[in-house]
Amino acid sequence: MASFSQMPQSMTSLFSLYASYTGAMMLLRSIINDLLPESFRTYICNTFHYYLFTPPSTNSTLIIDEYINNTSTNQVYEAAEIYLRTKISPQNERLKVSKTHRQKGFSFAIVKGDQIHDTFKNIKLQWRFFCESKENSRPEKLYFELTFPKKHRDTVMSSYLDYVLEQANEIKERERVVKICSRDCDSNDYDSDGGGMWGCINLDHPVTFDKLAMDPEMKKMIVEDLDRFVKRKEFYKRVGKAWKRGYLLYGPPGTGKSSLIAAMANYLRFNIYFLDLASIYSNSELRRILLSTSNRSILIIEDIDCNASVQDREDDSSGDDSSDDSFGESNPKLTLSGILNFIDGLWSSCGDERIVVFTTNHKDRIDPALLRPGRMDVHINMSYCSFSGFKLLASTYLEIKDNHSLFEEIEGLIQKTEVTPAEVAEELMKTDDADVALHGFVNFLKQKRVNEANEVLAVKKEVLVVEKEQTNMDFVNTSWD
Repeated sequence: MASFSQMPQSMTSLFSLYASYTGAMMLLRSIINDLLPESFRTYICNTFHYYLFTPPSTNSTLIIDEYINNTSTNQVYEAAEIYLRTKISPQNERLKVSKTHRQKGFSFAIVKGDQIHDTFKNIKLQWRFFCESKENSRPEKLYFELTFPKKHRDTVMSSYLDYVLEQANEIKERERVVKICSRDCDSNDYDSDGGGMWGCINLDHPVTFDKLAMDPEMKKMIVEDLDRFVKRKEFYKRVGKAWKRGYLLYGPPGTGKSSLIAAMANYLRFNIYFLDLASIYSNSELRRILLSTSNRSILIIEDIDCNASVQDREDDSSGDDSSDDSFGESNPKLTLSGILNFIDGLWSSCGDERIVVFTTNHKDRIDPALLRPGRMDVHINMSYCSFSGFKLLASTYLEIKDNHSLFEEIEGLIQKTEVTPAEVAEELMKTDDADVALHGFVNFLKQKRVNEANEVLAVKKEVLVVEKEQTNMDFVNTSWD
């Protein structure tokens, strides 16, 4: 057997090099262990291992926190929360379920750590919900992680996120609960809207345009006008007009003005704000109230003719003109000019997608300055019930789908009688028996005809008495002369 000294010279050099290398490494390791902290040594080892042995990721991940800087609500998080409710699948075995007394159905949501898969333009995306506990009893941190192939990063960030926002807005509009608000409600008993200036409750009025006892052509015109209004945001911006629309509903009491307003609110999903001008005593207060209403709303000013007295307040010298007016007016009283500025002046642009509805029983008593287009754009005459309106009410209240033997007589009586839809509805509600109800309605119309004739006769008699007294006075005066 050959000795170590007899080995080839190259092998001897190799073993010498290995011994030197091993000694140097042991010395270096000893120095590192003595001089560098353990946490720093671990970090270097993990980094070295990650870059040498971990393959590059093909995915990108977006973090969507519930709050921005722990203060402002993140709109993307809210939209994702709403949108993902529609993407829950049977693979999501554990779900959170909730329901408030105002909701008609249940709401479902995924739980911590659960995933939802989505597809957009053939891109596969994965959503995951996280909930992290915080120290010092602080609220939990909620966030979503959205993971997708890195090569589709631009498409996701430029198109998909916008798509999620749009879908969430559509879902919110479908689920939106319409509210009716008034300033004279006790905010402790109602839902809070408008910074405490308004007391609001849900509008549970079930009326729709299909149930309104109006002329079909008139209803079609109103619906088309509303549709055109809500779709013309860019048009109003282009022509430089505030995105609002004014309606005047006029006619005798009981002709359906309030029902039409409720139908408009249910159709558009707009909140309703009732405003009583008689309770407002300054232009600045009117503006503050206007600023407290929300977009996509209907502002109602009832009996505008009865509020015409605001014009006289401008000349009222009583009171303290130096009272507080945060908008710097010399005269803080509510004036006609203040109302006009609120309707179509600079302050009318404080908010988008607003509808202002005025009602009156006497159109001729309204100041002409209020009637022109731009203030009251659409004038709707809520007249007495027509035969077509009666047939709709009969179908709704008595479920009469075909013609009835009494319809011909009723048609003739309605054409000659001033009867409101409210009166018709009241008569049809007296019994569930259609025949009995219609016979009772016929008798009601006949009696109303008699009463109207008696009223006309009484008026004629009063006129004759006045004319006779005037003739006697003229005769006496002539005799004295």
